[in-house]
Amino acid sequence: MNWNNALRDFEHYLNIERGLSKHTVISYRMDVQKLIVFLETNKKSISPIDIDFETVQVFLYELAKSVNARTQSRVISGLRSFFDYLIFENYRTTNPLEQIEAPKIGRKLPDTLSVKEIDKIVAAIDLSHPLGERNKAIIETLYSCGLRVSELTHLKLSDLFFDEGFIKVTGKGNKQRFVPIGKDTQKIINLYRHHARTLLNIDPQHMDTLFLNQRGKQLTRAMIFTIVKTFTQKAGIEKSISPHTFRHSFATHLLENGADLRAIQVMLGHESITTTEIYMHIDKSHLKQVMTSFHPRRT
Repeated sequence: MNWNNALRDFEHYLNIERGLSKHTVISYRMDVQKLIVFLETNKKSISPIDIDFETVQVFLYELAKSVNARTQSRVISGLRSFFDYLIFENYRTTNPLEQIEAPKIGRKLPDTLSVKEIDKIVAAIDLSHPLGERNKAIIETLYSCGLRVSELTHLKLSDLFFDEGFIKVTGKGNKQRFVPIGKDTQKIINLYRHHARTLLNIDPQHMDTLFLNQRGKQLTRAMIFTIVKTFTQKAGIEKSISPHTFRHSFATHLLENGADLRAIQVMLGHESITTTEIYMHIDKSHLKQVMTSFHPRRT
């Protein structure tokens, strides 16, 4: 088995057997390709079946010279999964990364927006502009529902269950969940969909897509980043803000107002509660409030 065939079969396994998202599969492929490029550059003719611990160790040593600890950790994780797959298919009996530990990385938490800052961003949107109503609906949905960018761009009209107070969200690995949506956000979305959206020349392939560009096609991830950056700057906010900041703010504000961590986990679509715990920072005043409110020896 050569590297190209092994990588092709691995991608097929990730897509079909594990049902991972397109972006996740691409990340795994890039991790393996880094190792392939290293072998080709150093003229090492070693198959994925025969490569050993020492060769992988040298590759990771060279990689560490040019990338940060977070990237190193991701590559190690991707390669470990790749060789686990080869073991699963009986091509190998051992994983050459079994003895390799990923570098320790700190928890880098993104900036969080206050409610006032979010209001300032929304207020910076010019609603007289043809795309103003759409842009306001995008910002409100990101914050009110805590969506990932890909979840927002793939949101469909048929995913809106406003009578029940929910939207259906397709997350990582094509896993679906229902997320509550407030009446105010519903009104903002309806204003966009029944007014500004109807003025677009919609591409037939995107008739069911909620958020569209001026050409009537689905918005890209890059365009969402641009929209967020534009109105953050107009609002005079100097923090490092991305669409994910609204998701983080959504979770943090819920937690600070007494929401249950398990409920937040479900709304965010996290498989593990550990991810949710890492995801949000809790200030000391909130921890003290929780203790004084609920601990039997709080006095």
